[in-house]
Amino acid sequence: MHNFKDTFNQYNWDDLEREIYAFTSADVERVLAKQKITLDDFKVLISPAAKPFIEQMAQRSNAITKKRFGNTIQMYIPMYLSNECQNICTYCGFSMTNKIRRRTLTDAEILKEAAYIKSLGYDHILLVTGEANKTVGVSYLKHAIQLIRSQFSNISIEVQPMDQEEYETLISEGLYAVLVYQETYNEATYKIHHPKGRKSNFDYRLETPDRLGRAGIHKIGMGALFGLEDWRVDSFYTALHLKYLQKTYWKTKYSISFPRLRPHQGDVQPKVEMTDADLVQLICAYRLLDEDVELSMSTRESETFRNHIIHLGITSISAESKTNPGGYVVEPESLEQFEISDERSTEAIKNMIKSQGYEVVWKDWEKHYTETH
Repeated sequence: MHNFKDTFNQYNWDDLEREIYAFTSADVERVLAKQKITLDDFKVLISPAAKPFIEQMAQRSNAITKKRFGNTIQMYIPMYLSNECQNICTYCGFSMTNKIRRRTLTDAEILKEAAYIKSLGYDHILLVTGEANKTVGVSYLKHAIQLIRSQFSNISIEVQPMDQEEYETLISEGLYAVLVYQETYNEATYKIHHPKGRKSNFDYRLETPDRLGRAGIHKIGMGALFGLEDWRVDSFYTALHLKYLQKTYWKTKYSISFPRLRPHQGDVQPKVEMTDADLVQLICAYRLLDEDVELSMSTRESETFRNHIIHLGITSISAESKTNPGGYVVEPESLEQFEISDERSTEAIKNMIKSQGYEVVWKDWEKHYTETH
């Protein structure tokens, strides 16, 4: 059975890195003169040579995004169900080696958190857990979806990778989207940061979107964790993965997120720093490559940065996020997965979006509408 690993094996990290860093301003000008941007062009747009062209890229990104998505920004919120984890990940507060008190929400606590989130106006919720399939496996997640599905139009999850049949089970209960980040596409670096647990299996994680596509999921969220490796090369692999998936599972929608390493319990310093200007360049490059992909911005980023990024290609944004189980009302002081940067309320973010001439959308497009039109 063909999967992304076959495509992945056709590329070499070091060769790509050399190529990306060798481009010149003449290459950038040639690409920006084109109407249709290819994957090879994307390499040019994320290169250091493209830095002086960020303003030009930003204007084009803004125009494309407005044409495709209008003046709308979708708002979503994560709800952490558990911080139990069977993996060792060097950059995560939930890592098995961290001596923290573990907790998993009960039915009553899930309903309490969900009710609070609903009261803020959200109709799109992201359920998040550590990777502990014995504690928060398919049966727990299935039950959690059953508990809250009457309250939300869209339920997404960010949990451990699963088998195709397990995804099919959750989809039949109302699961709408799955977020699964490769973290880094550099296999050697991946192994350094994931020494133990199921997550240490690079190939199984890499092929997760294939299993999701075959299961018939409505939307897949992707991305790399910036700081583990060179962000330019990781971003090329993410774009390569995206294009493969769009061609192979063309009925599925896709989103890209842009997490940068944040402070957490068990600190790892970024191997390669990604500046704010780098992140703007990357977001614009993605939009020029693909006018349909959703681009998402979390509360990891600062107030100032998030205020400005609204105009540059982002289509969805989180607000008031808590990265600890029960963090909204049940147990606000439990350990966070990572520190958030933008701590403004949902109301404040909503007003900021409106002040910039954009309309807030509380949920994704209706599934039945997209399937019948």
